[in-house]
Amino acid sequence: MKTIRFTRLDFVVYIFMLLGFSLTAQVNFTEYSGKVIDGQTKKVIESASLSIEGSNIGTISNSDGEFVLKVPANYSNSRLIISFLGYETKVVEISDLSVNNIKIELRAAATQLQPVNISAFKDAENLVRMVFKDKNKNVLKAPLYMTAFYRETIKRRNRNVSLTEAVVNILKQPLSSSKRDAILLNKARKSTDYKRLDTVSVKLQGGPFSTIHLDIMKYPEYIFTDVALNSYAFTFGPSTTINGRNVYVVNFKPKNNSLNLNYTGQLFIDPQALALVSADYSLDLSNKSRTRNLLVKKKPRSVVVYPLEANYKVDYKVKDGKWYYNYSSLYLRFKVKKKRQLFNKVYSLASEMAVTDWEPRTDDIDINLKNRLKPTIIIADKISGFSDPDFWGEFNVIEPDKSIESAIEKIRKSIEKQKRKESNP
Repeated sequence: MKTIRFTRLDFVVYIFMLLGFSLTAQVNFTEYSGKVIDGQTKKVIESASLSIEGSNIGTISNSDGEFVLKVPANYSNSRLIISFLGYETKVVEISDLSVNNIKIELRAAATQLQPVNISAFKDAENLVRMVFKDKNKNVLKAPLYMTAFYRETIKRRNRNVSLTEAVVNILKQPLSSSKRDAILLNKARKSTDYKRLDTVSVKLQGGPFSTIHLDIMKYPEYIFTDVALNSYAFTFGPSTTINGRNVYVVNFKPKNNSLNLNYTGQLFIDPQALALVSADYSLDLSNKSRTRNLLVKKKPRSVVVYPLEANYKVDYKVKDGKWYYNYSSLYLRFKVKKKRQLFNKVYSLASEMAVTDWEPRTDDIDINLKNRLKPTIIIADKISGFSDPDFWGEFNVIEPDKSIESAIEKIRKSIEKQKRKESNP
């Protein structure tokens, strides 16, 4: 198996000055905001998908269930589709929605696992193999030009210390193509409290590539090679639903420790289309001696890093019978032990990317080589500054968590205070 380069961290010492700037776009759209919750328990639903019917425009709810969706004027009479695994899909008229404080309740879908077609799926492993073998049947054969929102957050304990956000354009290659996906940085901003990072700053190598490489249908070599499939045990779990259709749940775990990297998790599969709907999995970090410094590419000699958690998720959506990459996220938590320091520090890094719009391209479009991001990029090093709330203009982004908003506001005030000092010496 290949090394999981998309989860590599970079530990360095550096000094940086925050800069503020403003960019506002004037477009014709209406912004709707609200929250997605469970209709019975009233608990928030994270990562619910919201999309405009008849378009490829959409967004994802955040960890507080909150969302913001910018609807272009020409879609004001369309319908909004809200879906999440295990819940009945809800469709509402956009014209019936208020602009703010929308509360969308989803109802849990009660389903039973239907009998597995023995002639087609002798067992869960056979189903998984068929999904990867026939993966080209349910996707567009042309490249997709995507607009996506990327967010990268670093916390020390439970306090935010760094936030990087970007709108990127992706030239997503067909699954049948050997070409790698290309990413172009469109707009970006960041804020960092370096005092809380102390003398060690945490960086994610790969930036948006760290999430797009979680597309295991395009990049199965990072987890499910033909050899690796033989090393996993697959079993059926209770089924769930999405968009009113039954989805089989396949649990997987390593049979033994023959692999360099062991994952456990679940695959959600549409049995009619033989398409992967979602994957949710984690890296086995139980052996500390084996995983010591596992996710680290570069660090000071005096530092030892012990990964505590490594969780991954990828979602796909269907439109007109064709499936495409829609969302992925990773969450890493690790302990940093430094010589001659009494207490260890615990950091967490969360990275996510959501596709907010896309279109097929049948021409020979390519992203300019000079503007392409490199797979080894540390995106936080490419960006300086934070901006006003209108910075994103018409782009759909994931609504910030309240804790992130608080951290941004604190840093914004520090920037404004520093500007006043500079203007009044």
